[in-house]
Amino acid sequence: MPSNSLLQGFERLLPTYARVDVTIVRGEGARVWDTDGREYLDFGAGIAVVALGHLHPAPLAAVHEQLGRLWHASNLYRTEPAEELAARLSQRFGGGQAFFCNSGTEAVEAALKYARKATGKPGVVALDGGFHGRTLGSLSATGQPAKREPFAPLVPGVRFVPPNDMDALRDAVDADVGIVLLEPILGEGGVLPLEPGFAAAAAELPVLLCFDEVQTGVGRTGTFFAFERLGIHPDLVTLAKGLANGLPIGALLVADEVSGAFAPGDHGSTFGGSPIACAAACAVVDAIDTDLLENVRAQGAALVDGLASLPGVLEVRGRGLLLGARVGVPAADVVGACRERGLLVLTAGDDVVRLAPPLTIDAEDVERALATLAFALETTSVEPSSKL
Repeated sequence: MPSNSLLQGFERLLPTYARVDVTIVRGEGARVWDTDGREYLDFGAGIAVVALGHLHPAPLAAVHEQLGRLWHASNLYRTEPAEELAARLSQRFGGGQAFFCNSGTEAVEAALKYARKATGKPGVVALDGGFHGRTLGSLSATGQPAKREPFAPLVPGVRFVPPNDMDALRDAVDADVGIVLLEPILGEGGVLPLEPGFAAAAAELPVLLCFDEVQTGVGRTGTFFAFERLGIHPDLVTLAKGLANGLPIGALLVADEVSGAFAPGDHGSTFGGSPIACAAACAVVDAIDTDLLENVRAQGAALVDGLASLPGVLEVRGRGLLLGARVGVPAADVVGACRERGLLVLTAGDDVVRLAPPLTIDAEDVERALATLAFALETTSVEPSSKL
């Protein structure tokens, strides 16, 4: 049980999260343990963050070494880890340059500023149901009214179109628009993949195309970037979540063809390019190799097949190890029932259970998760009167 000091500390946190009454104290691989010593199979991975699993030896060793050398120097000076990470990401992206920050929403803010500076146009086109963060600019481009409306008025000039509606997309882009901002798979918006034709239509528009890969990037869908399966190359990409396996980092990648808009002083981040976070991220990027990506595809396919066979699952969406199961009961009820049985999963809207486990899971983990989900769906589908 949590100590009195922990309970008092909890009361001192602003209530910005709907935390459940479980205190996680340790993690290893695809498992975490709470203060009571109870083990959970973590198929949420800290919301798609712990890409290689908890305490993976590669980033752990990199961080340990960097902790003994340098923690912070500021961006007034060059640091080796930031430059090494920029080189690695540029190689994966096919060129370009990187800006480092601390989170996904900061990366999106950087993309919005970059587009405005590069094009001189303030307009943004984004998707209904999309999610790009909670800072003011990113929130303004988030197509979820429940998150936006309490903070109106927001940044003007943002217009929303339905996912995969090519006509609406083309109609929305006029002379005032400088950027189209898309998630390859709408993560918070129900794990809904973009269709290749829609992505191709976006790439043909006379504006900058930014893929928000905060959740889909770094191998999660079976390729390093999710956009690789769409057959196009965007102008801008944002990364975060899995990039440093749990340490705070975000990145904006800018293609060579549109580079040069930012000059010194145009943007910045005090902690961006942290030597410790960048050292961890270098280890993560190096670990995303052919074998690991094949594991993502194989375990993802097994999960898709298994989910599709479960009574109560109406539809399976997603790719690789970012999957959503649409269910006929409140998704939060299924998530709660799974947690009671030792499985951590997520929601993605009212009726979608989201799975985003570490990329290193194995077949045994998949079997256990599916068995737990089957039990959770069975128990939550029972009429309330019959549970008495």
